[in-house]
Amino acid sequence: MKLDTVIIGGGLAGLTAGISLQKAGKKTAIISAGQNALHFFSGSFESMQEAPERAIDLFEEAGIRLHYREGARLMPMGTFRPAVLSLEDVSIFPEGQLPRRALVINFTGYHDFFSSFIAEGLEKAGASCRIRFIRIDEMEHLRLSPSEMRSVHIARVMDKVWEKVVQEVRILLKDEDTVILPQVFGLKDASVPGKIRANIPAKVVFVGTLPPSVPGVRTQQLLRRRYELLGGTYLMGDEVLSATLDGDRVTGLTTRNLQGHPITADHFILATGGYFSKGLESNPEHVWEPLFGLDVEALEDRNDWYERDFAKDQPYLRFGVKTDPELRALKDGKPLRNLYVAGSILGATREDMGIGGGLALRSALAVAETIAKD
Repeated sequence: MKLDTVIIGGGLAGLTAGISLQKAGKKTAIISAGQNALHFFSGSFESMQEAPERAIDLFEEAGIRLHYREGARLMPMGTFRPAVLSLEDVSIFPEGQLPRRALVINFTGYHDFFSSFIAEGLEKAGASCRIRFIRIDEMEHLRLSPSEMRSVHIARVMDKVWEKVVQEVRILLKDEDTVILPQVFGLKDASVPGKIRANIPAKVVFVGTLPPSVPGVRTQQLLRRRYELLGGTYLMGDEVLSATLDGDRVTGLTTRNLQGHPITADHFILATGGYFSKGLESNPEHVWEPLFGLDVEALEDRNDWYERDFAKDQPYLRFGVKTDPELRALKDGKPLRNLYVAGSILGATREDMGIGGGLALRSALAVAETIAKD
């Protein structure tokens, strides 16, 4: 299999790079081992204050609407976090416009949405809150097994019965200016959150639950569909086993499903993510990149890897693969000419690219632009 570019990793960075390269006329393939960080996606892209238009257009073409608004979003633990660029169904509160009176709604038997934490956080911010539970008959069969009462399973039901939810909320609503609902709507039909907002006479805010993330799963599905419609090859459930190098160039990859058919390309993009997806691995002594043995920026003393205060920023999350200015991977201090790095595997090695979802988007777009010019 000979391609222009092979992308290792099918998450946000990998799909963004793949779509951009397919639009530029390049022949690409994405190798995806399975679940990725998009399944834990909060719905907001951090550090996208500069020039978000390219990302907005790319997502719009995939059927995903984003909105840009500086402010804060309500997190699942009841805290507020700065946000700017978000999915359409994620609410951003402008400065000084937090809820005054809020009705927090949960569903009977659903334990992955922390109503009391959200109410406590809102009350600390100056709001008064009521918590109420709604019983939806169509959900009752899910309660027979605790493993079925998860966000994605509930969302498959909710997209069909959202009008019942609206009716129940309208009955419960008194003088509240804000209604808080778990983010379990719009898995298959992205218009459902908007319909709910249009039919409830208060500001409706959807707040994340324990993973998997409904908007994250929807985003991954729509981006993958867009990539494949553009002609990209998405190798789902495959894993890179080994790579071959010739001097300062990567020449090919061997995967678990295609062991007898090495994949060759002119360019390669490493977008395997951080520790969660095993893009980086560690033991008590050091941190390493397992596929190519790339140089990693990390603190030598393990005692410096973490903060005892769990709420503080953890230093190990800043560790990442080293690159040159054009995001080419470094190995033994020298760049591999045709291997680029994008996404959270960079850690904080490229602070100019931002953090979180912003890092994934900006680094992927930068790498794709460089390759497209070749």
